[in-house]
Formats: sequence, structure tokens, C-alpha cells
Amino acid sequence: QVQLVESGGGLVQTGGSLRLSCAASGRTFSSVAVGWFRQAPGKEREFVAVIDRRGGTTYYSDFVKGRFTISRDNAKNTVYLHMNSLKPEDTAVYYCAADLRPNAVVTGTNDYWGQGTQVTVSS
Repeated sequence: QVQLVESGGGLVQTGGSLRLSCAASGRTFSSVAVGWFRQAPGKEREFVAVIDRRGGTTYYSDFVKGRFTISRDNAKNTVYLHMNSLKPEDTAVYYCAADLRPNAVVTGTNDYWGQGTQVTVSS
């Protein structure tokens, strides 16, 4: 129904920037809310950001503190996570998530997940 593939991860130095992409296939992308989660080694998955189906409403976890921006381009079936002023504690595998229910994305109970992309921030 909706397949998600993350890309754009890699190694970046502290203070650097990175843009993650979540490319979707399927005909229902414009109907789903999409979010980002991350999971550091030995840690539980945590919510990062979510955007509604039209891109008009966004919500961020407090730890982002204005450094990250989520956006979407439904014409390209893609959601982005712009990451600025990166810190070592941002190091994690970042996952794209989607669901028809925005609340399900925020709580991590969404129906669709990508495979994840590794972000490593060196100190």
C-alpha cells in the first residue's frame, strides 16, 4: 500500500547539516501523515517529528529545539528531514513512518515503516 525508503544518512561533524529523504511508492502517499523516529544503539526508539498529509501542520519533539525541519513534497512522494546544528547525541538510525492516523505516527503505532538510515555525528 505504502512503501517507504529512507536515504541521506551518513557521517557528519558536530555542527554540520544533513537532509534525510523518505521516498514513498504506492498511490496513497498523499493520504498519510508521515513522521521520523530515531533509535540509538542500546536505546529505545524515540519520536522526532511528524507532518500531516498536506504538509500544513508539523509537530516536533522538544529535543530538536528548532534544529530540524520536516517537510513534504507530495508531487515527488517524498518527505524530508532537514537536520541542522547536529550534535553527537543525534547519532542514531532514523526511520520514516506513515499512517492514515496522525496520532498513530506520533505514538509509533503507525502501519508503515521504512528500513532506516544511519546518521552518525562525530565529536
